[in-house]
Amino acid sequence: MPIVGQSAETTDWVSRFADEVIEESERRAPGKPVVVASGLSPSGPIHLGNLREVMTPHLVADEIRRRGHQVRHLISWDDYDRYRKVPAGVPGVDESWAEHIGKPLTSVPAPKGSAHPNWAEHFKAAMVDALAELGVEFDGISQTAQYTSGVYREQILHAMAHRGDIDAILDQYRTKKAPAAAKKQQQKPLDEAEVEAAEGSGAAAEDDGSSGSAGYFPYKPYCGNCEKDLTTVTSYDDATTELSYTCNACGFSETVRLNEFNRGKLVWKVDWPMRWAYEGVVFEPSGVDHSSPGSSFQVGGQIVGIFGGKQPIGPMYAFVGISGMAKMSSSKGGVPTPGDALKIMEPQLLRWLYARRRPNQSFKIAFDQEIQRLYDEWDKLDAKVADGSALPGDVAAHSRAVGTADAELPRTARVLPYRTLASVADITAGHEDQALRILSELDPDNPLSALDEARPRYDKAEAWINTQVPADQRTIVRDEPDAELLKSLDEASQQSLRLLLDGLASNWSLDGLTHLVYGVPKVQAGFSADATPKELPAEIKTAQRTFFALLYRLLVSRDTGPRLPTLLLAVGQERVRALLGE
Repeated sequence: MPIVGQSAETTDWVSRFADEVIEESERRAPGKPVVVASGLSPSGPIHLGNLREVMTPHLVADEIRRRGHQVRHLISWDDYDRYRKVPAGVPGVDESWAEHIGKPLTSVPAPKGSAHPNWAEHFKAAMVDALAELGVEFDGISQTAQYTSGVYREQILHAMAHRGDIDAILDQYRTKKAPAAAKKQQQKPLDEAEVEAAEGSGAAAEDDGSSGSAGYFPYKPYCGNCEKDLTTVTSYDDATTELSYTCNACGFSETVRLNEFNRGKLVWKVDWPMRWAYEGVVFEPSGVDHSSPGSSFQVGGQIVGIFGGKQPIGPMYAFVGISGMAKMSSSKGGVPTPGDALKIMEPQLLRWLYARRRPNQSFKIAFDQEIQRLYDEWDKLDAKVADGSALPGDVAAHSRAVGTADAELPRTARVLPYRTLASVADITAGHEDQALRILSELDPDNPLSALDEARPRYDKAEAWINTQVPADQRTIVRDEPDAELLKSLDEASQQSLRLLLDGLASNWSLDGLTHLVYGVPKVQAGFSADATPKELPAEIKTAQRTFFALLYRLLVSRDTGPRLPTLLLAVGQERVRALLGE
């Protein structure tokens, strides 16, 4: 499925990266599949910020695939990383999980009630499901499987043989950068989200392999007794690969032969570049936390040469936030995940949010009222693409959102405004027959025949109402007319209600009621109901707001609520007439 409406002069960021990656891949490995990569640590809920680590290479890989090239998108599951801390707010987890700190993530029990065998698989599963719904095709690689099966044994022995070279590279940053970094840390504590972004990509404050009196070693054994990585290598023989270590947690010590030992891993700053070389990665983005001196990406660019490889090309990507919240941190409970987002929005919208912004541009994902505006914007783009009036860059982002090189994502058959669906779901409170009645009256000439036609968008809007809208903002229609308020109305207010009631029957559709409720204040002021804003004095807007507030108070006992045309349809004509005092 090629991107249409795009020329060399108007390429989007995805196309530009695809050009560079194809050219670089041909230079490094001519004739072989292009390799792009992402890395995710299932150390806790994998949040929407981490999704950018996947979506950036996915979109580039998909563009390369659209052009007829073979491409592999690797997602490296860093499930052999150490368990660092007990994340807050995770259901089924308490402080007793602290006893597992230092073990591989695949050796930590899953939260209580989980159907998965361990901690890593529990959090990996949710992300795999979300990526499937988003249409992300990838090859998953478990680092636990790679290390414990001996796949990297040759690379580990090579790193140990060249530990002096690795140590010299790392030492440039230990001696020159550490004091400045420490001083900066004292002046301003590191933002929680920055710490988490680092941990999510394996770049947290893990030691770089420095050891005790025996010297530097880039390898960490997991203890044969307690399984923790709180170990110190005490000796190593290059000729025999005999390695001795002591566990600082339980006191256990043993001597093993590294050429047949599979219970340990290279430290992160060595592990990452080793994998670049092993997999032949050409493109991999990294978070802004990697832009600092001594970061894993910068140091890895030097260490990768020791393994005979090259550093991937790829942008630094900016943080993703949540509308109304600060930058995301998975150490805090309730941080939205891709699965959470997909409960309230269709995958096309979520893909579009990542596709339309360059990786170095930060953006927010809306879980509040802003989601309604985003959907309006998306629907307008959808219409412009359909009629050929969209700009080329917007067409490209839209095409990347609605499908991949292989197929289009499933979509809602009958597209109705998200804000309308949310209002209907709010007012009907789960009564599907009522919801269908209201939605079928939106367009009497082309009525909705079944609620399934409006799915899955209707279900997403209903989920948003039920999970994201506070109870005090939900809409509750009055059971009885507000007799006291109706009795207190002046002549002008009474006239406005009469005008509305007189026009209900002949305007009973979404468009008709929209025209009616906006037209009443115009007619009262002596203008035509069809008069445009340019033809009207500024006071008309004030009169409209006053009229709307009166209707809300009479219908739902508040000054605001869902859009009035939708609310009127939802309440039903007979009940509206009763509540407005007819």
